[in-house]
Amino acid sequence: MSSVRTNETINRSPQFSFLSKDQKETIFHGMLKVLADTGANVHHEGAREIFKKHGCKVDGIRVYIPPGVVRKALASLPLMTTIYDWEGNEKIYAEENRSYFGPGPTLVYFKDPETNERRKCLREDATTVARVCDALPNIEFVEGLISISDVNRGMEDVYEFADMIQNTTTPIMAWAFNRGGAKDLHRIGIIMAGGEEAFKKKPNYILYSEPISPLVSDFHAIDKLMYCAEHGIPQDYSPCAIGGATVPATHAGQITVALSESMVGVVLSQLINPGTCVILGGVQAPLDMYRAIYSYGSPELNPLCGGLTEMSKFCGIPMFGTSGCTDTKTMEIQSGIEAALSIHTSMLTGANFVHDNGYTESGKTGDIFQTVMDDEIISMARFIEQGLDVSDEALATDVINNVGPGGHYLYEDHTMKWFRKHWRPSLMDRQSYEDWVGTGSKTMKERIVNKTQDIIQNYEGPISKVPEEVKKDINKVIEGAEERVHREGP
Repeated sequence: MSSVRTNETINRSPQFSFLSKDQKETIFHGMLKVLADTGANVHHEGAREIFKKHGCKVDGIRVYIPPGVVRKALASLPLMTTIYDWEGNEKIYAEENRSYFGPGPTLVYFKDPETNERRKCLREDATTVARVCDALPNIEFVEGLISISDVNRGMEDVYEFADMIQNTTTPIMAWAFNRGGAKDLHRIGIIMAGGEEAFKKKPNYILYSEPISPLVSDFHAIDKLMYCAEHGIPQDYSPCAIGGATVPATHAGQITVALSESMVGVVLSQLINPGTCVILGGVQAPLDMYRAIYSYGSPELNPLCGGLTEMSKFCGIPMFGTSGCTDTKTMEIQSGIEAALSIHTSMLTGANFVHDNGYTESGKTGDIFQTVMDDEIISMARFIEQGLDVSDEALATDVINNVGPGGHYLYEDHTMKWFRKHWRPSLMDRQSYEDWVGTGSKTMKERIVNKTQDIIQNYEGPISKVPEEVKKDINKVIEGAEERVHREGP
């Protein structure tokens, strides 16, 4: 007599937790206590008035947010966030444990893809990063890895966004200096979407803003957040917390402060426009007291970002995580080790938007070679994340019986079908020694460089699909932004 199993799980993706339910509740209540008792400095009079109107205590620039206001804001957040490309295709579903990876923003230096020279960032680099990321199957949103040095000061954000969005079919995680820049990016997003109503229905970028640790929301960060909330633009409000310097050295203390800093923006966005999309998270890493650097490659980054990811899910908010970054100066063995650990941890904990893939030199230099290597690591981690299939077909008892003891499975139809589901490398070497020598004895670094340069030289990308009228309209926005910056200053 055969048994019948109900509610059977035949496939389970592996998941990892740093925090127990009790620990999450402890940190959550710690965050509520910080916001209510310590408060945060909010350098924006209009924002302070909104907080005051909704029951928050305001003392000068200090805002104290009661637990009830926080809980009400959390209850109004959307259950899922969907981000589109500029053609209106659904690309990102920020829910539960879905992870999407991309590079990071605003770095001072860039590794020249032709010479591997560390140099100042140029406008052309925005196009390079966008095109390379567009060609990589496991990079699903784009940031610039740069802060352009060869345009008028105060225009870096507009030029970068305008060049990237025309050269990739993936959504953009954008940034802006101030409300003026946020407006210009919004105008470009509307043009690419085909009109304001089309953009409202299918937003093609997220605006990233950053509070200052500890517990400071500066004028421009809040002003941009308010603009996005007013216009229904998806946004990310995430700090860069430095353990032992701008936040406590303990993991729990660091996560509590970072969560509190993001929550100021989350609450304000919901007070302005209940249901508007907002993301929290950021970079969580320690200060290396021996070297005085913010250690992007430290093992501490993994429980810190993983713990904050779990807290974001506890609060029902998509998470902006960190991975694929390194403290070393170039793409090499160390960068592979550090990137692999953070990528896999981010995926196992379920961070939604995972940025900084391509950061080297402790967050000073963008390296597109590192991003290409990260793409391969992400592919491997994704395969692991699939878990194990134990369906009847996968269990293969009939095939096992057919082959029997001492046989082989090479010619079985079952093998022909299922081996195609095995992971296949794009960059990892599996050649025989003789074949490896015969094809030039290329190292991993050489293979990555060759692949990157091939994309740069031969990948057309979507720029040819952008209508000429759209390009002209974007140039008009840039011209208007130049006038604004000339008039108002950077």
